Amino acid sequence: MARAETSALDPAVLDRLAGLSLVARTVVEGFMSGHHRSPQRGSSVEFAQHREYVPGDELRHIDWQIFARTDRLVVKEFVEETNFACTMLVDASESMSFGSLNWTKFDYARWCAGALSHLVVRQRDAAGVGVFGNALRETRPPANGAHQLNEIISLLESAQPSGTTEIGEVLKWTAGKLRRRGIVAIFSDFFDDIGRLVDGMRRLAHAGHEAILFQIIDPQERDFDFEHLRRLDGLEGMGRVKIDPKAIRNAYREEIQKHERALSHEARKLGFDFVPLVTSTPLDVALSAYLARRSARARARS
Repeated sequence: MARAETSALDPAVLDRLAGLSLVARTVVEGFMSGHHRSPQRGSSVEFAQHREYVPGDELRHIDWQIFARTDRLVVKEFVEETNFACTMLVDASESMSFGSLNWTKFDYARWCAGALSHLVVRQRDAAGVGVFGNALRETRPPANGAHQLNEIISLLESAQPSGTTEIGEVLKWTAGKLRRRGIVAIFSDFFDDIGRLVDGMRRLAHAGHEAILFQIIDPQERDFDFEHLRRLDGLEGMGRVKIDPKAIRNAYREEIQKHERALSHEARKLGFDFVPLVTSTPLDVALSAYLARRSARARARS
């Protein structure tokens, strides 16, 4: 997997994910019971606005009366039109700029977010995205259609990692701003205080959202397999220090594993998924393994 060969919408990756979905269509009503209104209920589908037609939009959404008057193709957008909404939150703090391979953690995170957005929109549900550091920097609220997917990919491709992170505060803010309940997928290394993270996760749960925590880790961060004296530079204003990797390797690995176990434990208590991903794992392998487990679990609940 090289940077030039992989993107948020790599056709080869998407082909290998084609048989999967974030929520199994046959059990979506049971899985998200009470979290949305059905698109088949007529009056419960509320008109929101018009926007310009883009290739890929469904013809049934074109407003032909406006076309007859103005010779312009516009489509109608509706509130609560879809089965569920999925918001992708991508950590763009400076720690995500680390990468021992030909790509960084941030690259991997946005590829994951882009691929999942494609799956969600393809199954005619709503996808949105937010890029954050110590606050949300830029967002696209959940919507569906080809135009929305293009907006999401454009945002992900233009974002650059910088600054510090406050994941817990971002989750609190997001919980209060999302218009309807749904899935919040967070892509981050989660290198933050566990207490603050849990506070944000609890706020999401209290607001009725389901969260999926995708922890993006570089293999060198996991293994700490450096061999010689190193100068480590803090990526979020933490200064620099010279170390002997061999002297601290075991203690470092223990701390990393302890943090991961605590995060996984807290996520399970809230009914959230915790998905550790190492950036050396091919994107389609990482996502397909998780989505297959998720779909099987959803079918077992039905």
